[in-house]
Amino acid sequence: QVQLVESGGGLVQPGGSLRLSCAASGFTFSMYAMGWFRKAPGKEREFVSAVGRSSVNTYYADSVKGRFTISRDNAKNTVYLQMNSLKPEDTAVYYCAARPALYGGQLAKDYSYWGQGTQVTVSS
Repeated sequence: QVQLVESGGGLVQPGGSLRLSCAASGFTFSMYAMGWFRKAPGKEREFVSAVGRSSVNTYYADSVKGRFTISRDNAKNTVYLQMNSLKPEDTAVYYCAARPALYGGQLAKDYSYWGQGTQVTVSS
């Protein structure tokens, strides 16, 4: 069956870094664009970043542009989110998702598969 399993979350101080990973199985990973979304307590889920099938096309929310980098390894069926210069407002549960399209997108409704999420907490 389809699985998306996130890992790499945790507690980090402001200014620190984390690298999230999302391992995919049960579908043809290379045929899907991949995205990262997050949901903070009391807030709606929001788009963070997306990458197309071939890693050439990447997209970022304005709030993370210049600090986060998305990448994928189709040989390992894995997508990554490198998060640098973390801020307390980045605290959220981070979800990866798969979209059956060439390019990534910002709309959650366009994604078919979702992981269970990994908690990221930025606090001193």
